[in-house]
Amino acid sequence: MSAGGRPGARAALLVAVALGVAAVLVVVLRTPWELLPEPPGGHSAPDPTAGLPAAQLARAEAFADALRPASLLSLGLGLVVSAVLGLTPAGSRLVRAVGVPFGGRWWVQVLLGVPALLVVGRLVTLPVSAYAETVRHRYGLSTRGWGLWLRDVVVSVAISAALTTVALLGLLWLVRRAPRTWWAWAGLAAVGTVVVGSFLYPVVIEPAFNRFEPLPAGELRTDLLALAEENGTPVQDVLVSDASRRTTALNAYVSGFGSTRRIVLYDTVLDRLPDREIESIVAHELGHVATDDVLTGTLMGALGAGAATALGGWLLSWAPLLRRTGADSPGDPRVLPLVLFLVTIGGLLGTPVQNLVSRQIEARADLHALDLTADPEAFVDMQRRLSTTNLGDPDPPAAWQWFFGSHPTAAERIAMAEDWQRLEGRR
Repeated sequence: MSAGGRPGARAALLVAVALGVAAVLVVVLRTPWELLPEPPGGHSAPDPTAGLPAAQLARAEAFADALRPASLLSLGLGLVVSAVLGLTPAGSRLVRAVGVPFGGRWWVQVLLGVPALLVVGRLVTLPVSAYAETVRHRYGLSTRGWGLWLRDVVVSVAISAALTTVALLGLLWLVRRAPRTWWAWAGLAAVGTVVVGSFLYPVVIEPAFNRFEPLPAGELRTDLLALAEENGTPVQDVLVSDASRRTTALNAYVSGFGSTRRIVLYDTVLDRLPDREIESIVAHELGHVATDDVLTGTLMGALGAGAATALGGWLLSWAPLLRRTGADSPGDPRVLPLVLFLVTIGGLLGTPVQNLVSRQIEARADLHALDLTADPEAFVDMQRRLSTTNLGDPDPPAAWQWFFGSHPTAAERIAMAEDWQRLEGRR
């Protein structure tokens, strides 16, 4: 029996179930399952080629064939390393070993053990990441040198280690201070962290990798701000990211909410797309703002984090599981590898659900772009240009799209634009 006892564990499980049900309800009620009514003659069947030339399709498929095995290998290696560290004494021995030279206090083990665990996991997958970067270089998608690539890896690991260490330090402090109810307080903290993180991410994390400048004054900026005004959504600014330092890919996104909400364009977009297609991309991003997608995602994430924390409170009360990792109780620093393993498993199981919701939300933003610009030709041209430049497979394998696809395929997006045209009587 754990320090919290079985009654506390049962309460944690009940709360996890309740929050999980709430998260499911938010997903069901806030996800746009039905987008377009069926046009005369039925919905358009997606063209697997998306209208792209055969040579471009062959290049995109060759790129995907080279990169997909690396993605799967990296995922598998990360899972295996996490399991070995979390379900055997190996991880707890590492946590204790790095803390002993500095006194071995519990908080010292957390401060040094968490970064050590994350660095081990990253080092194992680093050769696969380097291979993937080589593939991107070979196909002209990556422009960064190896020095910048290594710098990005180090910064990413450092940020992840710092944030994870602070979170787990707080978690163990709560376990030791409130052994019966720690999971409830930790769940509240997780919910708050998701909300605050969504607000601060654009101004704290994103600048660590890119520089952002306001879109210069001119006709395009005027048109985009007018588009936002017509959309009826408060946008603080339209920024340009120096993405070309790292990639030739085209992209745009919206992040943050409230006073940190902004639309970001890659500088490659400005260099390669005509204004009509840029306006179509921005209209898509404005669709996310109009339907409060960032806020909805934050709510889903907060409920999911609360449910996961409560479920963790139940799992960490199970003595056989603790014994596998060599920990005496949930407050023992040797439990850290197990916690990280549970987080990894939770993320893996949640990925297809998150991506299912994301695909529907992205499709709604596409529809919003078509409604706002009334320019399906620019939308279709933009989708084809994105596929060509980003080497996207317009019709990936169904299983891959189900698990990894956060957006509809290019073939699906173009088919929806064709349906929209038919419904609007534009053909």
